[in-house]
Amino acid sequence: MIIGVPKEIKEQEYRVALLPSGAYQLIKRGHTVLVERGAGIGAGYGDAEYESAGAKLVATHAEVFAQADLIIKVKEPLPGEFPLLRAGQILFTYLHLAASKPLTEALMKSGATCIAYETIEVNRRLPLLEPMSEIAGRMSVLVGGYFLAKHFGGSGTLLGGVPGVLPGKVVVLGGGAAGVNAARMAQGLGADVTILEVDLERMRFLDITLHTAHTLFSSESHLQEILPSVDLLIGAVLVPGAKAPKLISRAMLKRMRPGSVLVDIAIDQGGCAETSRATTHHNPVYVEEGVTHYCVANMPGAYARTATQALTNVTYRYLEMLADYGVDEACAKNPALIGGINVRDGKVTHKAVAEAHGLKM
Repeated sequence: MIIGVPKEIKEQEYRVALLPSGAYQLIKRGHTVLVERGAGIGAGYGDAEYESAGAKLVATHAEVFAQADLIIKVKEPLPGEFPLLRAGQILFTYLHLAASKPLTEALMKSGATCIAYETIEVNRRLPLLEPMSEIAGRMSVLVGGYFLAKHFGGSGTLLGGVPGVLPGKVVVLGGGAAGVNAARMAQGLGADVTILEVDLERMRFLDITLHTAHTLFSSESHLQEILPSVDLLIGAVLVPGAKAPKLISRAMLKRMRPGSVLVDIAIDQGGCAETSRATTHHNPVYVEEGVTHYCVANMPGAYARTATQALTNVTYRYLEMLADYGVDEACAKNPALIGGINVRDGKVTHKAVAEAHGLKM
């Protein structure tokens, strides 16, 4: 099979979908790997490393799409890439289709088989999403604490406090991979941490493993009660494949103190606050109702080398199966892949995506 690795064109996206070592392994298995020149530079992997691995470098984005049977990316295709996809081609990447009907319709029109990392589920886990959730969760506390600084319009609260001064209050919505990692980082800084969750078994796990963090059942009334005292609010909710639930209304946001910060990790799936809208690393924040919003849609791209390594650790085995066997046989050998197929033969095949856009499966 011919596997194509295009350079990511999303603004400030520096990750790459395949390491030189992964290209080497695929080539050893008899496949051809095409890499667009400069695709790995943002993550610290130069063209020479891919050439040494046996990959073929191509000059343009269009050449990769034109020649490859299987396109592996990091982020969803952008409008300029829509016409490059074709029937019979396999696209393997993060898609987050519930957040974009135009993207969903473009993929349907292409006729390609589109497999999303974020909807492959194994034992109620999302193994291809987890590493990026871990990075985004850890990042959320770093950037949240940064924008709490007074010269950035924040309240001037240091999350860890100092002797004689109480620490800042961090509230995390959701106790999944992103939420746990956010809580761990906030604990490490010495903040006062509360995690809101609806799964009682998950709360028991969090209570046992995060010794100094508090757990609170997630409800609107509890949020209304806690928001006036929050310094940093982290949205880490996830419904696999579906739009993120809007847990924070504008009216609720008004209850927060001026200068507090909201980091919405769920922005890839539409965001969990009514006031959330996607931002970029170069222009990451805006203020609504006195609250600084950080809603960067590709947070892990800021730490591109770490993120690329973590991502390829989990995607490679699935990529290898798709390359060796094609979609149908790979799904037969590893049924988890079936859940990753979001669009095929011009139709949406994932229930949550179809429901998000009112489409038939």
